[in-house]
Amino acid sequence: MKTVTALFDNYDDAADAVGELEASGVPHSDISIIANNSDGWYERDRSEAAEDAASGAGIGAVVGGAGGLLTGLGVMAVPGVGPVVAAGWLAATATGVVAGAVAGGAAGGIIGALTDSGVSENDANVYAEGVRRGGTLVTAKVDDGLVPEAEDILGQSSSVDVMERRRAYEADGWTGFDVNAGDYVPERDGGRAINRP
Repeated sequence: MKTVTALFDNYDDAADAVGELEASGVPHSDISIIANNSDGWYERDRSEAAEDAASGAGIGAVVGGAGGLLTGLGVMAVPGVGPVVAAGWLAATATGVVAGAVAGGAAGGIIGALTDSGVSENDANVYAEGVRRGGTLVTAKVDDGLVPEAEDILGQSSSVDVMERRRAYEADGWTGFDVNAGDYVPERDGGRAINRP
């Protein structure tokens, strides 16, 4: 198994990628999505069906999903990122929901969860900062035979070039993800607007 990951500036693009991963044969239990929700967009936009699914399934849907990953979306807090809309194994690990995830979750938050799954620490810092700044992260544990297709799906033109994003962050003085940085405010922190659904 290999972990493949992509950052998206637009939640809808990330959700489309999740659907494509599921259609390609990646089980939804092996896919995670984490989207910044500091502005409460999910609460304003979610449908009654999604609300019913979230309330009926609870954290079990966040950990494993039921009827597709996106039906198990839940609102939670990730250390250093703040409120997120999330589902899947990475979200559960990053928040310390899964038993035994305390070391990777509570101590390392999203960085620990990503690095524990095989993502380099440099990339994990950019992914975490990207979510903090309003982006959406999609991560999948993929069987070796599906790796090329999953990488193509997550490498689509709407995903963020991680090296380019790192350079842009560093040009603004960023040195790495800071779990104590607090909520990201684009006007204060020199960021750019993120597209919401």
